[in-house]
Amino acid sequence: MRRLRYAAVDLTPIRVLAPDGATSAEFIPGAGMLCCSFTHDGDQLLDPGHGLDAYVEHGKTMGIPLLYPWANRIDGLEYRAAGRTVVLADDRAKVPVDQNDLPIHGAVPGLMRWDVDQGGDQTRISARLDWEASSLPELFELFPFEHEVRLDIAVGGGSLTIATTVRALGSSQVPVSFGYHPYLLIPGGGRAAWRVHFPPLDRLALDERNIPTGEREPVDLRDLELGDSSWDDGFEVLAQPARFEVSAPSGRGIGLELVEGFPFVQIYAPPIHDYICFEPMTAPANALRSGDGLALVEPGAAYRAVFRVTAWR
Repeated sequence: MRRLRYAAVDLTPIRVLAPDGATSAEFIPGAGMLCCSFTHDGDQLLDPGHGLDAYVEHGKTMGIPLLYPWANRIDGLEYRAAGRTVVLADDRAKVPVDQNDLPIHGAVPGLMRWDVDQGGDQTRISARLDWEASSLPELFELFPFEHEVRLDIAVGGGSLTIATTVRALGSSQVPVSFGYHPYLLIPGGGRAAWRVHFPPLDRLALDERNIPTGEREPVDLRDLELGDSSWDDGFEVLAQPARFEVSAPSGRGIGLELVEGFPFVQIYAPPIHDYICFEPMTAPANALRSGDGLALVEPGAAYRAVFRVTAWR
């Protein structure tokens, strides 16, 4: 395995391998538990984006990143959730911003410190992040809610499953607004002929800055050819489990299933790139400000969310 370092952060990946040897994934604890690789039958199925250094330092997403403690955008540097008002630092070293200077995708990944246990089982990883003022003061300023995040990761024949559990440790509620951003690609040709399958969805109405307005509208999406269409759209999932699929004429395909705890999804597919993202989300963008769809974990309780990526040919 390669060994990389960015500043004082250890960027050594940990590999999980299916029993048949045909499916593997790599995760980097020092990069916010980024999944930097998912391979099946020798094919890499994740887009590398701008590379690992850009992700760790600036939050330029790639692979399958965990967007924490919020997914997508917040409409400004202030939010109020679970009875607390939070003013975010206007500091790109802590919080990435989008083209409109809105905070996006939570904290810069290199600030997070995960404890990892593989337990001698090469098919699984467990990781824990303690979100406390004493151990993570810079992160606690951005999201002042005492809690623990646990990841349970497993690979099988053609599949990668990621379960995320947020447990409230203190005396106050913890808002749940995280998500993931899988950059899925099919090797061996461009996206023009890819076909996409959607489960039943309602579209979230967005303003000109891609902030949800709170309105929903029914959409009739089932199967379509991706072609040169452009996507950056939010949706509410009407039932779980919910499965999205993308496939090529070669027969190679990738599915993403929202197993539980992800009632929203963002679909991102800019026409200049050969990837598509089905982004599992626990709440819509801007939920920390709007409160729309925002779950609150009571003290001592937990919130669990699971998704699965499956490859076939």
